[in-house]
Amino acid sequence: MQKTRRLLSVLLLAIFMITGCSIEGQNNKEESKESGVEEKASETKTDGDMKIGVSLSTLNNPFFVSIREGVEEAAGKENVETVITDAQNDSSTQNNQVEDLITQGVDLIVINPVDSTAIATSVEKANEANIPVICVDRGSDQGELVSFIASNNVEGGKLAGEYILEKVGENAEVIQLEGIPGASSTRERGEGFEEATNGKINLLASQTANFDRAEGMTVMENLLQAHPDVKAVFCQNDEMALGASEAIKASGKDVTIVGFDGNEDAIKAVEEGNLSATVAQKPKEMGKLAIETAIKYLKGEEVEETVDSPLELIKK
Repeated sequence: MQKTRRLLSVLLLAIFMITGCSIEGQNNKEESKESGVEEKASETKTDGDMKIGVSLSTLNNPFFVSIREGVEEAAGKENVETVITDAQNDSSTQNNQVEDLITQGVDLIVINPVDSTAIATSVEKANEANIPVICVDRGSDQGELVSFIASNNVEGGKLAGEYILEKVGENAEVIQLEGIPGASSTRERGEGFEEATNGKINLLASQTANFDRAEGMTVMENLLQAHPDVKAVFCQNDEMALGASEAIKASGKDVTIVGFDGNEDAIKAVEEGNLSATVAQKPKEMGKLAIETAIKYLKGEEVEETVDSPLELIKK
C-alpha cells in the first residue's frame, strides 16, 4: 500500500511539472503575441533565400520603367527573387496586388504608391503580417516604413520655381500642372514651387493633369484659351510637360516650360528646344537603392529611414 502511495506521488509530481512547463510555454507565446513580436521578424535571410515583392504605380511611364530596371539589375546581381506588379495608376488595383503579395508571404514589399493616402491601408496590413515595407518616390500617409527612398521633391520644386523666375522675371503670369491628387510627390513638388515663387509670380491656374502626357496636352490647350498671356508653365512631371509642349507649339506662343523627372524624351526635348528645362531625378538609381536597402534590412543590418536620390536641373 505504501509503495502504491509513493508511486502515485511520483506520478502526480511528474504531471504537475509537465503542466507547469506547458503553461509557461503558453504564457511566453501569449506575451510574444501581445508585444507584436513574431519569429519571422527576427529571422535574417541570405541573398538566395529572399523573395521581394515590388508594387509599381504604372509601367506606362518611362520613369517607373527605369525604376523597374534598377530593381531587376540590383536583384539579379544579388540572386534575389522579385515579384513585380503594375497597378496601371489605379489605387484599388494596387491595394489588391499588395494584398496578394502579403498572401504569397514575400519577405519584404517595395511600394511605389499611386496615391499616398489610398496605399496606407495596405501598408498597415503588411505591418500586421510582419512584412516590412519600403516606399519609393512616393510615401505612405500612414503605416510603418523601413525606409523611404526618393528625390527631395520639395527641393526639386524650388529648383523649378527659381529657374522660372530667372527666365521670366517677377510678376510674370505662370501656370502649374499638378500630378495625381493625393500623391506625396504632387504635394511636395507643389510646396517647393510655392516656396520659391510665392508673392513673386502671378499664378494664373494650378490644375491636375494626373502625371499623364495626353491629359497634359488637353489641360494646357484649355488653359491657353483662358489665359493667353501666360509666360511660363511648371509641370510636376515630364510626361505632362511633353503634352503641354505640344499644345503650346500648336498655339504658336513662346512659353517657358519646365518639367520634372529627367526622362529620355524630356532631355531630348530640352536639347531640341521644345522644353526649357527638367528637374532630373535618377529613377534607375532609386530602384537599385530600394533593393540594396531591402537586402541590408533582411540581413539584419541597419538602414536609413530616408534615403535621398540626387537631383539635377537640366537646361539647354
